Amino acid sequence: MFIGIITMLAICIPTTARADVISDWNEIAIREAVAAGRGGPTPSIDLATMHAAMYDAVQAIEKDYEPYRVTDVPNASGSPIAAAAKAARDVLVYRFAAFPARVDIIHTDYLNYLSSRGLSADPGIAVGTYVAAKLLAYRSCDGSLPIPTPTFEGGTGIGQWRPTPPNFPKMNPGEFFGQITPFFLTRPTQFRADPPPAVNSKRYTRDYNEVKLYGAKTGSLRSAEQTDLAQFWGGNTFSAIFSGVRNVAAANVDNVSDSSRLFALVAMSQADTLITVWDAKFHYNVWRPITAIREGDADGNDDTVGDAAWDSLIVNPPYPDYTSGANGVSSSSMYAMEHFFETDKMEFDMTTTNVANTNQDTRHYTSFSQAIQEVVDARVLLGIHFRFADEGSVKIGHDVVKWAHKNYLRPRSGASN
Repeated sequence: MFIGIITMLAICIPTTARADVISDWNEIAIREAVAAGRGGPTPSIDLATMHAAMYDAVQAIEKDYEPYRVTDVPNASGSPIAAAAKAARDVLVYRFAAFPARVDIIHTDYLNYLSSRGLSADPGIAVGTYVAAKLLAYRSCDGSLPIPTPTFEGGTGIGQWRPTPPNFPKMNPGEFFGQITPFFLTRPTQFRADPPPAVNSKRYTRDYNEVKLYGAKTGSLRSAEQTDLAQFWGGNTFSAIFSGVRNVAAANVDNVSDSSRLFALVAMSQADTLITVWDAKFHYNVWRPITAIREGDADGNDDTVGDAAWDSLIVNPPYPDYTSGANGVSSSSMYAMEHFFETDKMEFDMTTTNVANTNQDTRHYTSFSQAIQEVVDARVLLGIHFRFADEGSVKIGHDVVKWAHKNYLRPRSGASN
């Protein structure tokens, strides 16, 4: 039932214009999101906006693929490295404006980045400046900033989410995230998840008993290997997933144009998947396993035996179960790479931020689908999701990527790609 197996390759910073400027700023953005305490799905908007700007800045010069939004860059010239770095810097400074210390670090990183490459006065800087300003203007009313204070406390009925122990926090980021303007999709509800299984259904009963047996903090049927797998995915999902994307890019992408497209497809697909995921979370408001199991004797299903003392392996995130955010990140990323490379088969590694709680902080994969399945299993093993919530997100990720790949960032007519 369960599988496992992901290393992050240390990112070198060469001076050639291949994948690295895109990878480098991806790593910087994730570092800042973690440092700023960007919880839940919020980093997806930071990353998607940044990678969209980097992509358009690179394509303004390289002209291999159709632009995402910024089509009118005047007299675009210079280094695509300088253009991409400036676009990334400007987006991150805007997105992290509420964190002055992070802004100072980002700006210093940017100055050092260009200086170390002899690009401090490169004309590509003007391209990055122009593209970032245009894209930020386009996204200025997307609903993602400022992040509101949590207010939603769910419901008290059978099957309804309500704050979970030990601290019982309100829903964060609440219903607002499912209303953010998507990047590729026409609306947040375009690929809304189907309704979850009813509490008295066979599917619900099966998944209830599975998470109860395998996701418990104590007395679980998890093996030591399964616990290690679960804890690997108990860390920051964006950090782990993008370590794999950078690994794949370093081994398989040899130019900045293709790299900008790969990361833009991944990041914007992630964001749209998570917007769709959060639409479902608020729309269906499904309780977490910890609530369901503790109240199992009162749910009207004779086959779900309750346990008032049951606890999950890790603390539950403060939002409903259905659908899964982590699986939205993983599935959209893996499907985006599968479409980009036109194969499911790929050797790559990833690393976790949860190094204190796992014996294997790097894991290896041989296919994108293997990675998707592992995250599905891991969230059950952690005790924080029913399997139907995980698999519902996998479907969303697949639908979003198919739409994105068909309609956006296509090769320009006459280009060699």
